[in-house]
Amino acid sequence: MPAAPSACRSFRSASRSKWMRSSRLRADPLDPGRQGFAHRGLHRWPEIPENTLTAFAAALELGAGIECDLRLTADHRIAVYHDADGKRLSGRDDRLIDCTSADLSQWDVAGKPVPLIEQLLWLVDGRVPLLLEAKVEGSELWNMLAALRHAVANYRGRFGIMSFDPRVSRWLKTNEPGWQRGLVIQDALPPMKRWAALRLADPTFASVQVAALGKPWVAKLRKRMPIHSWTSRTRDDADKVRAFADAAIWEADGRP
Repeated sequence: MPAAPSACRSFRSASRSKWMRSSRLRADPLDPGRQGFAHRGLHRWPEIPENTLTAFAAALELGAGIECDLRLTADHRIAVYHDADGKRLSGRDDRLIDCTSADLSQWDVAGKPVPLIEQLLWLVDGRVPLLLEAKVEGSELWNMLAALRHAVANYRGRFGIMSFDPRVSRWLKTNEPGWQRGLVIQDALPPMKRWAALRLADPTFASVQVAALGKPWVAKLRKRMPIHSWTSRTRDDADKVRAFADAAIWEADGRP
């Protein structure tokens, strides 16, 4: 929802000054610079579909960090895809978790294939930071984490793994404590559930919905860890992120 006019003026005033940072002494290890993180790559439907190698290549050309979504396949590979099924993007009723990586090679996303995470890592090759959002449902969790750990184990570029599910960050803290781990937080999450999720996850960064920016709990959290904010889609969103967060996860007119 657009901010009130007075709030917008204050955000724009902040944007004309130096990029605002929190009072944390430690820099953000995933800092993407002034270009922020391109949400699902730099996409534009249908010419450049989201979460495809074409979208990621466009983000690389801009020099933006890349945010993308990960899902587990039936043969325990990691596909770069947002939805649980193929209806919206591929016109298929199949659930991704029921498909093997070979099955996915037959999917068509506006003329582009569904990439596997290995292809994404090969393409990026450490040039920009990555925000990898693990999409997990129920019993998929442990298989997803094992597959993801194997897939990125030898990657030498900067990356952070994040999820709405706090168990992902907790598992990473126990098993890969040196990796950057994030909790994705919706504005509508009730305060007690938010507190419990943060306590369980113990993340090194948070990915917060744009609608929550400017609220006291976000400012307090930002003193402890970097805040990346999704999804910035308008100029007002971009001004708000600039004032109250460390990096934008953006698309369309929400570019920093």
